[in-house]
Amino acid sequence: MTAPSAPDDALWSGGWYRFARRLDSPNFGPRPAGAQVDLVVVHSISLPPGQYGGDEVQALFTNTLDWDAHPYFRQIEGLQVSAHFYVRRGGELWQFVSCDERAWHAGASHWRGRGNCNDDSVGIELEGLEGEPFEPAQYEALAAVCAALAQRYPVRHVAGHEHIAPGRKQDPGSGFDWALLRRHLGWDATAFP
Repeated sequence: MTAPSAPDDALWSGGWYRFARRLDSPNFGPRPAGAQVDLVVVHSISLPPGQYGGDEVQALFTNTLDWDAHPYFRQIEGLQVSAHFYVRRGGELWQFVSCDERAWHAGASHWRGRGNCNDDSVGIELEGLEGEPFEPAQYEALAAVCAALAQRYPVRHVAGHEHIAPGRKQDPGSGFDWALLRRHLGWDATAFP
């Protein structure tokens, strides 16, 4: 059973954003009854770490990553994770899980006085490395999808993985410009960490 959502419109079709490239992940589940999608969680990822442009992230989220292709992949072998969205360095937007469903991106987490942030959040991965800067096209794509999410769901908060899982996660890290995202969105400062 999926969480109820707004009717489809020019931007959305059944929880799928029309301006994202769709690649379905098997790593998702239903949101709990009554879940209100009011949080966007920003992450960063690159596979192998610090290398950009390949299809390894897409392969990870679809359980097709070749664990033998790079020594680092042995450290994450068998990991079954997903995010709703992935933003490449050039701003290309991919979607792996319907926003009406629960993607597996946050892990053990707590924000807004609630635990288990996967239940009521949308996870957006940026191609990048913790502490490194992100590209202008990524901020533009991130802001566009956040604005579209806020039109469909009661989104009121944006936080980094580092904020919802302090001490366990450090992404997107010091290279992420929260003030720039806020300027792009024009949202109140209370929506951000």
